[in-house]
Amino acid sequence: MKIIEKNLRQGFVKVVPESQDDLWHLYNVIYKGDEVYAYSSRAIKTDTETSRPKSAERMSAFMGVTVESVSWDKFLGKLRVHGLICHAPDVIPTGAHHTLSIALNQPLTIVKKEWPKHLLDRLVRASEIEKSMLIVSIDDEGYAIAETKQYGVEIKVEERFKLPGKHEAEKRAEATKAYFRRVTNTLNQLWMANRNPIVIIGVGFVKNDFAKYLSEEAREMGKSVADIKSVNNGGTAGIYEALRSGVLLKAAHQLRVVEETETMEEVMKRLGKGEGTITYGLESVEKAVLMGAVEKLVLADTALRDADEQQRLKLEELMRDAERHNSTITVISTEHEAGAKLLALGGIAALLRFPIYTEPKAQD
Repeated sequence: MKIIEKNLRQGFVKVVPESQDDLWHLYNVIYKGDEVYAYSSRAIKTDTETSRPKSAERMSAFMGVTVESVSWDKFLGKLRVHGLICHAPDVIPTGAHHTLSIALNQPLTIVKKEWPKHLLDRLVRASEIEKSMLIVSIDDEGYAIAETKQYGVEIKVEERFKLPGKHEAEKRAEATKAYFRRVTNTLNQLWMANRNPIVIIGVGFVKNDFAKYLSEEAREMGKSVADIKSVNNGGTAGIYEALRSGVLLKAAHQLRVVEETETMEEVMKRLGKGEGTITYGLESVEKAVLMGAVEKLVLADTALRDADEQQRLKLEELMRDAERHNSTITVISTEHEAGAKLLALGGIAALLRFPIYTEPKAQD
């Protein structure tokens, strides 16, 4: 994300999204009631002597809309901001419905009545270069390759490949070489674009043998291997296990998805042990914030994005109260497993500095 200009006194931030992650961040930053300005096109009906009555000509212009809804299509790489036109050339009627289709490398300006700190922090984090990581999960029954995104992990390929048994040593050696060559060719197509760091995970010794193969047969790519770790599952299950267990932290201590997954694992661990230093649900979290007990406030991105204005303002006030008590705030993406777990808890939880126990209700 490139932040071109920021003027909080006038309430606007001008940015340029440079990746799919940036579009996802903007999807979570732009709220209903904001104003968004960008170049767009619109069909203009004309009725002249040289054209058919009411034919439409498409016109490109700098336009602004008062936001009614936002949608993000990660497959087409588009952010669609729909609302009522608040700024446009005279030939385009204000107050009409229009959708701004925001693509990569397209500047846009976001205007808010007030910019909450957590949204500004999000844009700043998005502007810091963070190279994604390729995770190769491999064993003797197949492999999967995923790429980390700030909104989760994206499985790029998964393929089953049954190697001969260890008692067929000659056949196994030949098949293993062909298997590793196939995985290397697939991995190379993903790695070449950005030369991402690579983490190899898996069950048994196959992962180590594959790492050795890379260092010998694909030396440049082999130099990008940041870590090799053992997991209990193969394929995509192994990738999600690695995220949950924290084995990727050495290679990805700055990656947002790992941080979010680690936070939710701590939430679930405290819940599982029945500890008093965890609470969830809006009412319980509010009480904990007022007591200054919250060490980390954890919210699902949809809790903010999909809330009506009154509910969102209430949540943002809660976040400001938490910050005044020196609490940290983590907004969890619902695009990956950690977010789904948080939604099951009502979309909000808090890790506490000290235990809070609710007094039992009096019996009739």
